[in-house]
Amino acid sequence: MDTLALSRLQFAVTAMFHFLFVPLTLGLGWLTAWFETRYALTGDEGYLKMTRFWGKLFLINFALGVVTGLTMEFQFGMNWAEYSKYVGDIFGAPLAIEATVAFFLESTFIGVWVFGWERLSRRAHAAAMWIVAFATNMSALWILLANGWMQRPVGYILRNNRAEMVDFWALVTNPYGWLEFFHTVFAGWVIAGFFVMGVSAWHLLRKNQQDLFRKSFGAGAVFALASSLLVFVVGDMSGVNAAKNQPAKFAAMESVWETRSAAPMALLTVPRLSGEGNAVETLKIPYMLSLLAFHDPHAEVKGLNDIAPQDRPPVLPVFLSFRTMVGLGMLFILLSGLAVWLWYKERLDQYPLFLKVMLFAIPLPYIAIQLGWIVTEMGRQPWAVYGLMRTADAVSKTVTPGQVWLSLGGFFVFYSALAAVDVWLLARYARKGMEG
Repeated sequence: MDTLALSRLQFAVTAMFHFLFVPLTLGLGWLTAWFETRYALTGDEGYLKMTRFWGKLFLINFALGVVTGLTMEFQFGMNWAEYSKYVGDIFGAPLAIEATVAFFLESTFIGVWVFGWERLSRRAHAAAMWIVAFATNMSALWILLANGWMQRPVGYILRNNRAEMVDFWALVTNPYGWLEFFHTVFAGWVIAGFFVMGVSAWHLLRKNQQDLFRKSFGAGAVFALASSLLVFVVGDMSGVNAAKNQPAKFAAMESVWETRSAAPMALLTVPRLSGEGNAVETLKIPYMLSLLAFHDPHAEVKGLNDIAPQDRPPVLPVFLSFRTMVGLGMLFILLSGLAVWLWYKERLDQYPLFLKVMLFAIPLPYIAIQLGWIVTEMGRQPWAVYGLMRTADAVSKTVTPGQVWLSLGGFFVFYSALAAVDVWLLARYARKGMEG
């Protein structure tokens, strides 16, 4: 493997490891803030126990997410120096805002929350967690606006052989970035909802603190259902956005090869391993693909045959990742909807098999969100910045394959250890149950 392939693999590995930790914090902060607000308003000690329990799990995940995130930014200078030189004037701005505003805001108020139990009033302490939850999601906003610029570059000019920002507001209001933000954040909320339901189900099966974990299960179920529906809506908008701005990505997502108007959608599609055409394409729904792509049943959908081979993304992994992600998304709506209904009807105890399903469903949203990033990033290839800079031109010129192998191995071992520690700590403290 050459330096380019190894550098891409290293960034993919570190990004996917990092995103094992981040999504849970995006949603669990809001749920913890909600539980503490209920305690602050009612004085119910049960909500205090719930706050401390879920807050502890939030802190474990947050700490490990910070550690894995710091090393990623160094790769822009080490492995992707040409990219940094070419677009650093633009890409660096949102990352700097994320670090100096959002990250420091959440870090400061996490300290206030951890050490302020005996020093702040109930409402002030609850407010600190609301600020933490807000700042955690705002941190994701600036990172995803930066990524959105890579997907659809705006507000720049080419001067002195590099891209220079001329309109910061265009970057901030870039629709691609905002759709990525909402899609990613809502998916993180789904993870948090299923995590809370799964842990609560484990305790309900063992008859541990049933009243408290039944309330936790209900909160997680409602949160997961609302978030799953929001993901569905934003996912549809993201598909339209991809069809409009990145037709090669959309064609790879659906493995569409022939350009046509009023395009049907094949429910059963099997792309050829050779990367040219489909081996199976049947069970077609008339007009459906045009309707999904542009909300117009007669719209033209561009096929991969009308795109130069060197400008196409890898079809098979993008297609399989997209179809699996969508299938899991539908499953999340079904499971969370059923969870809300059983909780509302107070029938959870009557269906232990369903509680076991929710326990083993904890990893599924993690898988779905990783698949979503495969679609987003592999679907953009061969571009580092879509239509502006190819990935092959972005890699550092002075880095050798041996150096990347060494750092890749180090990152893999270190991140694997952190992932094991995270799972062990979460499992250990989740099994303990709530205080008292």
